[in-house]
Parts: sequence; C-alpha cells; structure tokens
Amino acid sequence: MLKPSLLGRHHSNEPSSLDDGSKLFSGSSSTTSSENVYPPEEDNGLSMMQTLIHLLKCNTGTGLLGLPMAVKNAGLLVGPISLLAIGVLTVHCMVMLLNCAQHLSQKLQKTFMNYEEAMMYALETCPCAWLRTHAAWGRYTVSSLLIITQLGFCSVYFMFLADNLQQMVEEAHVTANTCQPRKMPVRSPLLDIRLYMVIILPFIVLLVFVQNLKVLSVFSALANITTLGSMALIFEYIVRGIPDPSNLPLMASWKTFLLFFGTAIFTFEGVGMVLPLKNQMKHPQQFSFVLYLAMSLVIILYISLGTLGYMKFGSNTQASITLNLPNCWLYQLVKLTYSIGIFFTYALQFHVPAEIIIPFAVSQVSESWVLSADLSVRIGLVCLTCVSAMIIPRLDLIISLVGSVSSSALALIIPPLLELITFYPEDVSYGTIAKDIMISILGLLGCVFGTYQALCELIQPINPLIANSTGIYA
Repeated sequence: MLKPSLLGRHHSNEPSSLDDGSKLFSGSSSTTSSENVYPPEEDNGLSMMQTLIHLLKCNTGTGLLGLPMAVKNAGLLVGPISLLAIGVLTVHCMVMLLNCAQHLSQKLQKTFMNYEEAMMYALETCPCAWLRTHAAWGRYTVSSLLIITQLGFCSVYFMFLADNLQQMVEEAHVTANTCQPRKMPVRSPLLDIRLYMVIILPFIVLLVFVQNLKVLSVFSALANITTLGSMALIFEYIVRGIPDPSNLPLMASWKTFLLFFGTAIFTFEGVGMVLPLKNQMKHPQQFSFVLYLAMSLVIILYISLGTLGYMKFGSNTQASITLNLPNCWLYQLVKLTYSIGIFFTYALQFHVPAEIIIPFAVSQVSESWVLSADLSVRIGLVCLTCVSAMIIPRLDLIISLVGSVSSSALALIIPPLLELITFYPEDVSYGTIAKDIMISILGLLGCVFGTYQALCELIQPINPLIANSTGIYA
C-alpha cells in the first residue's frame, strides 16, 4: 500500500526521480539525510563544482559562528590544533563510510546505499549471528541519531534567532551610525530570551508548512546569499585592529575543553551528506578529490574564524560571534541578514526528520485525517525544538550538548565500527583494528564527558550578563 508523504507524493519501493533528489540537495545548507535520494541519470548528475559547493554548504552552519567561543574554551594554541585534529579525523571517518558503502554495494549488487542502509547491511553480512539477527537495529540507531541531530540543529537555530533578535531590538535606540567596538554589558536584558522564542515560534510554524522542494530551494538560495555577504563583512571586521594576543591563555582548563569538543564536532556537520552526494555525481570516481578539497577549505575556514575571532574579542567572546559585532547599523544589518538566512535554513534542516517521521505518522490514521496528522506532527516537532531551546537558553551549551550527544556518534563512533564490521570477515590488519578502536573510544569519551560537562554547566545558575543572552552595551 502506498503511503502519503509530507511532500504530497506517494512512498513506494520505486526510486524517486532525480529531480527530487537534486532539489533536496539544492535546498540544503547543512547535514542532509540520504533518504529519498537515488542514483542520478547520466546527463543530470552533479558536476565537480556543484558537489564542491554542496559540501561547503553542508559544513558551514550556525556552529561556524560559535568557533571563537570554542577556541576560547580550549586555548589559543590548543584550540586551533584540536580543530585541525578533529577535522582530519572527521574526514578520515567520512572516507571510511564511503569505502564501506562502496564495498557493501558491490558485494550485495546495489546501486546506492545511504548511511542507515550501510549500517544495516554491514550487520546482516557480519559473522556474528546475534548481530545479523538484530541488523535492523543498526538502521534504527543511525536514523534516530540523524533525527536527534537535525532537531538539535533546529533548536540551535531557535536560540540563535532569539539571541540576535533580542540584541537588535533592545539596542535599537542606542544603535549608532559609526561602528565602534563593543564594551561590557551594563545591565540585564529587558525581556527574557524565552519571550523572543515565543515571538519567533508562529513564523517558524508557518515556514515548515511549506512542503514543496522547489520553494525550499528558493529559500536555500536566499540563505546562501545572505550568509555569504554576512560572513564576508564579519571577516572584514575581525581582521582589523586585532589586539596583542599575548595575554590570552594558550591552554584552557580540561572542563572547558570538553565544551570545545562538543562545539567542534557539532560544526563538522557533513558526515551524513557524503554518501548521497557521491551518488548524485556524474562521475562518482572524482568524489574523493572533491571531498578532500572541500574539507581542506572548511578546516582552514574554521581555524581562521575561530582563532581570529578569539584574538579579536578575547575574554569577551560570546557564544555567537555576531553578538560581538559593533552596535552600528551596518553590523545590525549583518545580524539581520544572517538571521534571515538561518530562518530559511530551519525549514531545510527540518525537512530531514520530517521525511522520516511524518510518513510513519500519517500511515497510522485514516485518509481523511492525513492532512491533520501531517500538520500536527509538524507543529509538534517545531514546538519540541522551541521548548528544547527554552530549557537550555544558552547557545554555547546547546551547541556543545547536541555535538557531544549525537554528532560525535555519527561522525566519530559509528564509522570506525562500521569499517570493522564490514571488513573483519576479510583481511583486516591489526593496525587498522587498533586505529578504528582508538577513534571510536575517542569519540565515545568525547560524547560521555562532553555531555556530562555540558549538563553540569546547565545546572549552574544563569547570570544574564555572562550568558549568551545579550545585555545592553554602553
């Protein structure tokens, strides 16, 4: 029986058209599930340049703006080195995921395999009878982590929008025409940050009612334009007049370093994108070169923004670098345009868990209730992300928590285990086994201790002057 989906199409066992897959890619700026993305026709695949752009897009989300705070939590020397190390490990795990999917596809004679399917088929073909019996749980685990990660991104977007809206509104009467560096906050915000989330909520709900991928691709184009322009102006500001960094610590405490880990791994958002992107290329054999090029540029961008941002603002570095920008109309416009881009990106990130959850939900009701069930689930998921942001009203902590809980599992823990399961029946060297176990243990330790430290920070009383919720600046 065909099941209606949120896009007004029917789900069947037949592959969807390339157009749908291409639109999904063009309408995504960050991590994108490979659901409903299938092999391209020869004439319509992605070129190397298009693939490069998509890889850059899916790794430059809101986490990018939190990197100066991440470097602050790690130290001026340890931060950039750790960013480089995590970036190299993440790319290596992406390559492992690609190799496993390619091996399983050839072994099982399948044209395409996404992240969830690769995990399931690897378990189905492994020597352990118990794992073969419970292979479906591998797919459920990866799908659940993708849902948690994407909804976590959406919660971060709520917090980001509320923070920047609060600062723009409450500083409007003191916004100047000339741009001067910010000073320390002198009083608490006029309205609680949660009230700004409630104000944003109905607009987000209306946005996620958009079910047409063509419209979402328009939103993606708008988000790309506003993000690119805003980022150029941010870099132009932070490279001017950087103060002497000799008084900044080269190494921070281990407790704040755990928060750095969560933020850093959150920022490398593209692990779920590599398989569907490779499948969509005209010449998939060129994907490895494009991946290495794109991730090299991404790592350079991360280290540059994180290091320069921390050197520029020092101990006053806030959870999002936009909150450190001068209180003048030019940079208020920067915050506004970047916020518009993030607002549109919410719908694109929301599309991933919606495609997984809504078809199942509407299949449980009669045909006359399909639309009501669809809209109810959308409203419920948006409210869930809003409530999550209200419970954790600090942008730095919610980024670190999402990164530690789910992003670390998808990016560092599962790929090495997948490689071991996939290739263990064959000739696997002891060096490979040791390397994969060490990477998974590192990811697990980061997940456990990063989550613990974020939760410890959450139970501390919130000082509105030092939290990311902004105060009024003199």
